[in-house]
Amino acid sequence: MTPSSLISSAETVLEQGCALLKTVSHENYSRQQSGPAGASIGAHYRHVLDHFLCLIEGLWDLEINYDKRARNPELEQSAEAALAATQDLIGALRAIPPEILRRECTVIYSVGYGEAGSDAVKSNVAREIMFCVGHAIHHYAILKLLCAVAGVELPYEFGVAPSTLKHLEAASGV
Repeated sequence: MTPSSLISSAETVLEQGCALLKTVSHENYSRQQSGPAGASIGAHYRHVLDHFLCLIEGLWDLEINYDKRARNPELEQSAEAALAATQDLIGALRAIPPEILRRECTVIYSVGYGEAGSDAVKSNVAREIMFCVGHAIHHYAILKLLCAVAGVELPYEFGVAPSTLKHLEAASGV
């Protein structure tokens, strides 16, 4: 994957988010769902943005700390604020110099339950962009279910991994 195609893939995922934000009503965006998930569309979308924001924030010192998510309630309650933040993220991604993508970075993330603290591992910026894209698609799949319950229609490919779409296309012989 080239640096430009990697950034383009991240932009495409965030643009899918923009389409969601332009489609969903304020009420549906901010309403907490009942049932085991219990989260709002806005809560899941804010969570997606938080990971991308941590990535952008950590680029320049090459330390990406996913545990320092801002959890901004405005992004959870306002589709308009989330749309503005998403558009800002797209601009920030476009501004990343290609040579930054190859740089090694340290990633900090809590993955263990219990008393364990955050873990720090080596990665590179390109890999972390890939992580944020995959993480977004995973949450988009959840968002698609929440939107279906709320009567909000989304495109078929929303929340479906590119590899799955390619597999389904190959299997159907199209």
